[in-house]
Amino acid sequence: MRIPKPALEEGYTPITSRDDPDDVNTQMEFGILRLAPNENYQIPFELEKALLLMKGDAYFVWGCPGEELSEGHAERHSLFDEGPWCMHAPAGAQVAVTAGDEGAELAVMLTENETTFPATLFSPDDCRSERRGEGTMRETSTRIVRTIFDHDTRPDANLVLGEVVDFPGKWSSYPPHHHPQPEIYHYRFLPDNGFGFAMLGDDVLKVRHEDTVLILNDRSHPQVSAPGYAMYYIWVIRNLDGNPYTSPTFEPEHAWVQDPDAPIWPPER
Repeated sequence: MRIPKPALEEGYTPITSRDDPDDVNTQMEFGILRLAPNENYQIPFELEKALLLMKGDAYFVWGCPGEELSEGHAERHSLFDEGPWCMHAPAGAQVAVTAGDEGAELAVMLTENETTFPATLFSPDDCRSERRGEGTMRETSTRIVRTIFDHDTRPDANLVLGEVVDFPGKWSSYPPHHHPQPEIYHYRFLPDNGFGFAMLGDDVLKVRHEDTVLILNDRSHPQVSAPGYAMYYIWVIRNLDGNPYTSPTFEPEHAWVQDPDAPIWPPER
C-alpha cells in the first residue's frame, strides 16, 4: 500500500497507527516530526521509540526510571551524503528532543515492547554502512545500505531500522526478497521532483518525495529509482513475537544474479 505525501507542517504528522485496519496494520506508529528553532517535544513514555534525525540539529535528553538523565546533540544536513543519528529507547524511558537554531525534522517510530534495554543515541560511527550489490549485476543494483540497529545489535528491541540510498536509475532491495515481518519504507528524492517504482508482489507503485509504502503479508518488494534522481528511503521492520527479522528470503528464480560471474546479456567485450 502506498500512502501519498502528507501535508507536513510544524509538529507531529502521523502516517501510520497501531489502530490501522488489520489489512494495513504494521504494528507501528510512524510519522514525521518538524520542530521550529528551539522548540521542544516529549515522546510518549509507554512505547519503544526511535527518532531518526533527517535534517537540522537536535538536542536529546533521555533516561529510564531510576537512572540519571543523559543528553546528546545530533546534526545532519544531507540524507544522501551523511550517515544517520538516531535516538532509540525502550518503553518507559523519558525522551525529549529540542531543535537547535536551524530547526529539525525527524522520523518517529513507535511500537509496543515490554522488554527493557539501554537507551542509546546512535551516531553515524555506530551504524553499519555497506555498498551492496557492488561487483555484481553490472553495477545496476549498487546502493548504500545503512543499518542503524538490528536483531544482532539490539536483540531486545521490537524494531529494526536502517536507510537505503539508491543511485539514479539503479535497483535496491534486489534480488526480489520477502519476509513475514511488516515493514515501512519512507522516501525522499534528490532533486525532490524525482520518482521511482516500488513493487509489492506483482503490483507496481510509483513513489515520489515524502511518500510512504507499507509492506505486509510476506510480499516481495524490490525498488528502482528513475534515471537522474537519487532515491533515499527509511526502512523500519517490526519484529513478530517469537519470529524476529534476521535476514530476507530471496526469490529463488532471481537469486542467480548475485553471482559476480553471472552471464548477463550483452556479453562483456
